[in-house]
This record gives sequence, C-alpha cells and structure tokens, in this order.
Amino acid sequence: MTKKNSRTNNSIKNSIASIFYSCITIIMTFVAQSIFIKVLGSEYNGIKSLFLNLLSMLSVVELGFGMAIVYNLYKPIADDNKKEIKVIVKFYKKVYQSIALIIFILGLLLTCFIPNIVGETSINENIYLLFILYLLNTSSSYLLSYKRSILYADQKNYLINIVDVSFNVVRNIFQIAILLIFKNFVLYLLIQILITIINNLVICAIVNKKYPYLKNINDSDEIDVNLKKDIIKKVKGLLFHKIGGFFVTGTDNILISITKGLGVVYVGFYSNYNMIIYNVSLIFSTIIGSMTASVGNLLTEKEDNLKNKKIYNSMLLINSWIYCFGMVSIFCLIEPFIQIWIGKEYLLSRFVLIILMINFYTDGMKRTSNTFKEAAGVFYEDRHVPIIESIVNIVFSLIFMRFFGLAGVFMGTVCSSLVLLCYSYPKYVYKGILKGKRIDYFKVHGYYLFITFIVSFVTIFVNSFVIIDSLFLEILIKGLICLFLTNLLFLIIVWRTRDFEYYKNKIILKFKKS
Repeated sequence: MTKKNSRTNNSIKNSIASIFYSCITIIMTFVAQSIFIKVLGSEYNGIKSLFLNLLSMLSVVELGFGMAIVYNLYKPIADDNKKEIKVIVKFYKKVYQSIALIIFILGLLLTCFIPNIVGETSINENIYLLFILYLLNTSSSYLLSYKRSILYADQKNYLINIVDVSFNVVRNIFQIAILLIFKNFVLYLLIQILITIINNLVICAIVNKKYPYLKNINDSDEIDVNLKKDIIKKVKGLLFHKIGGFFVTGTDNILISITKGLGVVYVGFYSNYNMIIYNVSLIFSTIIGSMTASVGNLLTEKEDNLKNKKIYNSMLLINSWIYCFGMVSIFCLIEPFIQIWIGKEYLLSRFVLIILMINFYTDGMKRTSNTFKEAAGVFYEDRHVPIIESIVNIVFSLIFMRFFGLAGVFMGTVCSSLVLLCYSYPKYVYKGILKGKRIDYFKVHGYYLFITFIVSFVTIFVNSFVIIDSLFLEILIKGLICLFLTNLLFLIIVWRTRDFEYYKNKIILKFKKS
C-alpha cells in the first residue's frame, strides 16, 4: 500500500471511529446531564461548568507540549526510528509529570479566591472540597497520558477513541447510579477521578503492547539538544496560543458568573446549550482533526504546493458543508429538544441562540486552516496573534455585555474568531505554508460563506412553517428537512466545482477497484 493510500485509509478509519464513538459519548452525556440537573439542580450544574472553566485556565501550564511533541514524532515514526521515538516519549513523560505537580500547586493557591468567583450559593457541600476534587481529576490526568502521543502521531486515534468512550460510558453509568441512590456530589466526583486514572492505565497498556520498545523508556538516552531547542521554540509559541485559547473560550462562564444580573445560575442555563453545541462540534472537529497526521505526513513529503492547495480547498468544502448543516440543524432543533430534555424554563432568548450559531460557524470554519497549521508545526511564527485575539475577545465582550447582556459575551468571541480568519490564517497558512495568494484565500472562504448563507436561509425559512403541538413530531419533521434540504442544496451548488471533483474522483476510483 502506498503512503498516499495509507494516509487516506487512516483518515477515513479515524473519521468513522470518531463519529461513531462521539455519538455514543453524546447520548451518555445527555442522559447523565439530564439526571444531574433533575437530582441536584441548575446551581450545581453552574458550579460544575464554572470549575471546569477555571481548570482549563490552569491547563495553560501545559504550554502546548503535547502538540509540539506529536509534531516531532511524525518523522521518526515515518522513518521507523525507534531510538528517537523513545527519547522523545521519555522527555514527554518528564514534562507531563512536572506539569501535573505545577497545576496541583496553582490549583491549591486558586482555592483562596473560589468564594469570590462563585458568589452567593445555597449548595450543601463544602465549595473548597468540590474544587479540590476537580483539581485532583485534572492533575492526575497528566501523570499517565504521555503515551497517547505515539497513537496520535501514528494515526491510531481510533484506539484512543475506543478506550475513552468505553470508560466514558462506564463512568456515566456509575455516576448516574450514585446520583439516583445517594444524591451525593462528592461521590460523583470520586468516581470521575477513579475512572480517569484507570482509563489512562489502559491506554498505557495498549501502547506497551503495540510498541513494546516503549515499555521501559527510562533507559533511553537524553533528548538531543537541537531537538529540545526545536520543541522549546514551538512551546514558546504555543504558550501564547494556550493563553489566547483560554481567554477566547474559557472566560465566558467566568464573565457570566461575576456579572451582576446573571450569575452562576445563568452559567448553568448556558452550559446546557453549550453541551449540545460542543458535542455536535466535537463530531465535526474530529472528522477534520483526524486528518491532521495525514496532512503532517503529506507536508513532510514536500509535495508540490498546487496539490497541497487543492487538498486544502477540498477539505474546506467539507468543513463548510458539515458546519453549515450543523448550524442549521442546531438552530431549528435545539429549542424543542431542550423543552423535552429538561424543560421550557431552561430556554434562552432567540437572539442569544442566533449569536451562538454564528459563533459555532465561525469557530468551525477555522478547522481546515488549523489542521494545516498544526501539521506544519507553525506555532512560533504567529505567537503574537493569540494576544490580539484575547484582547479583542475580552474588550468586545465587556462592551457588548453592557448593551446586549448574555448575548454580548458570545458576540465578543465571534469578533476574536475574525482575527484568525481574516488575518492569521491567510498570512501564516494560505500564504506561508501553501504559498498561495491571500486574495484567493478570501475568495474561497467568501464563496463558501455565501453558499452557507443561501442554504441556511432557505432551510430555516421552510422550517418556520412547521408548527405542530407535538414537540417530538416537530423535531422529527424539522430534522428531516434539515437533513435532506440542507445537504441537497449544498450538493447541487457545489456539484460542478473543482473542489468537489476531488471527492467524485475518489468515489469513482473506489467503485472501479471494487
């Protein structure tokens, strides 16, 4: 099998596995969340979401070492250089053990400010204890996760998905039982910590079996000075990306929590919407993300830029298509779904939903460029961009919140996404990596934005005539309209385009071979 076919097959395998296992995760997550809210209430749900946000802030300490390590594993894996792989994984282990300790210490220091961040609350449990349990779960996850890197770099993501989803199902079952029998949040968190540890132990066992030379990495040499410098250089750039990523996506709940008139209860309301949006996005992003290692292998072969641009544009077509479908489907179905799931009282305003959908789409349209950026190891060159992105997000969120309330938080996030879409990606990806013209970047993105607008408008307009008393029937009919009309319209528009020819040729070739 050629490298090209191997890349394609691995990408398809990872994509299918990601979709399948993500669907299982989503079902279990919704069941667990609905029981959590019914047993403990919105206030506990808000605190859970807030603490996860705070811990994502502490995770900035990871500095992007994982991404830098995976990038540096592409070549030794392609060359079957086991000695260098062992050296890199050993270095990764040392780094992650240090990160786990630093996160735990910083988390303990942060506990002093927890009451101020949470505000007034009527929960029974000790707020400090709850945060420390969340902290233990996060810090322990870094101790054994270093061996995952070899599976990511070797395009074996599906193995990680199998283990993660299996343990996610087990964790949810035990946590649901704990809630229904004991109604105890502390036991709920202890189960989470235990499953996290066992999950990572199983991943380690799989890696040791598949790559036996990694069973004992402590006897390997120390990392080469030049390789270490390259990793450190990329990490310096990724540090800014990590910080920027937190300020863009990790501050929403904190801003909502500390804002007068909103508070931790609204964090809980938003978290229900966010869970739906996040899980849909998770399925789509794993499809695009599963191609990262394939693109990394493609770029290491130094193939011609014309071919790379063709693959980029073809990936962008799929990227736009699935996020258009996702955006329209969520917009049309989320309100009746929430009414069935947890109740009408948990609905947010339609204006907030519109802004959330714009944010969903703009965030989704970053996936293709980000895949090429990560695969090419462009972490240091654009290190200043996340700072600009963070400032734009915070400043515009605070300004818009004064005029639009809750919706203003997400309007600021949309503005920050435009920094990447309109400045960083055309400069560092389309021109820097693909050697293309920036005007061509804006043409192709503008083209798919126009298609998305037309398809979305028509589908939402048709769905507006569906007025039925039964919420289940409403979801069914609107869902079918979204499924068939959105995809049919998109297909008709792109059928004769050069980018879609890439996929038609792939399908025809597969049929000829079979």
